[in-house]
Amino acid sequence: MAITASNLTVTTIPLTMAELGPLNPLPVVAAELDQPYTVGEGVPEELQASARYGVVPNVYPYLMQDGYSRDAAPREVPAVVLENSKLKVTVIPSLGGRIWELFDKATGKQLLHTHDAPQLANIALRKAWVAGGLEWNIGTRGHSPTSCDPLHTAIVHTADGKHILRMWEFERLREVVFQVDVWLPADSAVVFAAVRIRNPNGHDVPMYWWSNAAIPETDRTRVIAPADEAYGSDYTTDITRVRPTAHEGYDGTWLVNSPHAADFFFDIDPSERRWVVAADDDGDGLAMLSTGLLRGKKLFVWGQGQGGKRWQEWLSPGAGPYAEIQAGLAQTQFEHLIMPARAEWAWVEAYGNGHLDPETSHGADWDAAVAHAGERLEGLLPHGELEAMLPAAITDADVPPSKMLLHGSGWGVVERARRLKTGRTWIDESGTPFVAESVTGEQEPWLTLLQGKRFEGAPGFVAGEDWEELLAGQDSPEAQFHLATMKHARQDLEGAKKGYREVLAVADARPETTALAHRGLGLALLAEGQNTDGLAELRQGVAAGSSSVALLTEAVTLSIRHGDPASALELAESAPREGAGVGRLTFLKALALARTGNPGEAASILREGVEIPDLREGEDAIADLWEEVCPDEPVPAAYHFGMH
Repeated sequence: MAITASNLTVTTIPLTMAELGPLNPLPVVAAELDQPYTVGEGVPEELQASARYGVVPNVYPYLMQDGYSRDAAPREVPAVVLENSKLKVTVIPSLGGRIWELFDKATGKQLLHTHDAPQLANIALRKAWVAGGLEWNIGTRGHSPTSCDPLHTAIVHTADGKHILRMWEFERLREVVFQVDVWLPADSAVVFAAVRIRNPNGHDVPMYWWSNAAIPETDRTRVIAPADEAYGSDYTTDITRVRPTAHEGYDGTWLVNSPHAADFFFDIDPSERRWVVAADDDGDGLAMLSTGLLRGKKLFVWGQGQGGKRWQEWLSPGAGPYAEIQAGLAQTQFEHLIMPARAEWAWVEAYGNGHLDPETSHGADWDAAVAHAGERLEGLLPHGELEAMLPAAITDADVPPSKMLLHGSGWGVVERARRLKTGRTWIDESGTPFVAESVTGEQEPWLTLLQGKRFEGAPGFVAGEDWEELLAGQDSPEAQFHLATMKHARQDLEGAKKGYREVLAVADARPETTALAHRGLGLALLAEGQNTDGLAELRQGVAAGSSSVALLTEAVTLSIRHGDPASALELAESAPREGAGVGRLTFLKALALARTGNPGEAASILREGVEIPDLREGEDAIADLWEEVCPDEPVPAAYHFGMH
C-alpha cells in the first residue's frame, strides 16, 4: 500500500532483475584495484598531484558483491515518488538511493535512461551495479561501494513546510558519513538534492564524489557545457587535454559520433557557472546544475563500436543506448581532494529539463550553443537562487527524521561504539541516526569485541589500529586470522604471512578459518613472486574449504595467471554444475585447456556458449580466447566486450 506525505509517496515499482545473491566471503586484501587512467601531456601539475593522492590498493573492509546471476524475475522494489505538476521523480533507496526516473510531464519524456529490467553486472568497486537513473558515488574512483546497498532512508518534515526524502550511510573506505536530501517543491521545474559529507576523523581524508546520470542516447542528442576544452580519455591511452568539438576528427559532443568509449571532463573556467545539459532533437534533455563546490562536469559515452553496443545491451536488455553526464567535487575522476579533519562539505544539486532551442543547440557555432544553453538554464533556475538555497539545506540536514522507511547497514552503529570506546569524536546523529535495528550478524561480533568479550570470528571485516590492538589481546585463531587480514589489506605482507602461519599452526581453528588462512598466505606469497609456494597454499585452501566456489574460482584464475594451467584444469574439474559461478568457471576451464595444448576442446566449450555474469567492464577475455582457438572464425557478437 502506498503511504503519502504531501507530494511524497512511499510505494513499490515492478522491476525484472536477478537477486543480488550472497556476499563473496573472501576478504579483499590484494593490491588489485584497477587504475584506468594514466596522466599524459597538457595536464597541470595540480591535477597530477591530485591524481597521485589518495589512491587505495583495494576496497577492504568491504566484501565483493558477485553472487548474482543473469536469471531475472519480476519483483516489487520499494520506491519513493516525489511528484508535482511538472515532474515525477522515482527514487530507489535499496539500490544506493539512486533517482531511477525523472519524468517531465510537459513533454512526456523520461530525462534519465531508465527501464524495467536492470541487469546486475561487474562495473562497480564491489562489482555489482545496474545501469540507469542517477547515482551517488563516494570513496574512490569508480562506482560507489554502496551502489547496490540499501541506504538508511527517512521522510523529514521541516518547519518551513519542506517534505524531504533523506538517505544516508557510513562510508567505510574513508570513514565518513554522507547524506542526500531530495525534495521537490510545488510547481518546481527542477528536483533538488542537497548532499553533505562529514569527516569525523582527527586527520585529513582523500575525498571523491561524483553524481552520475544516465541519459537516453538518440541520433540527435548533444551534450553542452561551458568549456572549449576538456581532459579526455579513451580507456587505452593517457589522459590528455582535448577539444571535444574537434576530437580525433569528430565532434564528441554528439553522443553517436564517438567510435569507442570516451570520457570528456570539461575544463570550465572557475568564473563560469558550472553546468552540463543534454539536448535531443527537440532540445529536451537533462540539465545538471549545482552550487559552486561541485566543480567537475563530465560526458561519458560507450561509443559506437561492437564492444560499447554489446555492453549496453548486456546492462539494459532491450532498453536502447545511453550515455552519462556527471558532476563531481574534483575537475576529473582521476583525482581525490583533501578533506580536512572534522570538516563538513555540503552543496545543492538541481535536475530538470533544459528545454533548449534545437536549432541553436545543434548548430555549428559552439559558442552560440553554449551561450544559449547558459541563458536557458539561468531561466530554469537562476544561479543566485540556487546558491541562496545552500544555508537552509545545511540547516535542514540536521532536522530529525519524521518517519523511518528503510535501514542501511549496521556499520554506523559499530563505528559510533568504536569511537566512544577510544574517546574519538563522532558526528551529531540528529539528522542521520544509526539505529540498533540495522545491526546484523556481520556487525554483532565486532560490537561484542568492543564490550571486551571473547572474539570467535566474524563474517565481516574491519580496519584500523584500534581494532588491531583489540584483536592482539585475544587468543583465538579467528582473532589472529582477522589481525593477519588487516595487515594484508594494508600491504604489510610480512606481518600478514606471520599471522596466517600462526593460524595454520593451531589445531582448533575452524575449517573455514583454516581455508581462508591458506588462501591469505597464498596471495601474500604470490604478491612477492613466490608462485609455486603461493599456488600450493591456494590449493590447500580449496581443499580445506571444498564448498567455497569463491575459493575455487580464485585459485583456478590465479593458477592460469601465474603459469600453472595444468593445476587450474585439475581444480576446475571439481567445479559445480549450477549456480552464479558456473559461467566464469566454464570459461576458465576453456582457458586452461588452451594453455595446456588442447585448443580444440577449448573451442568446443566456446562454441557451446559461455556467459559470465560478473564479466568485468572492458574485459575482452572471451573474444581474445576465441581468436586464439578459432582463428578462422569471426568472433560472435555476444563475445565482444572490449571498450574499443
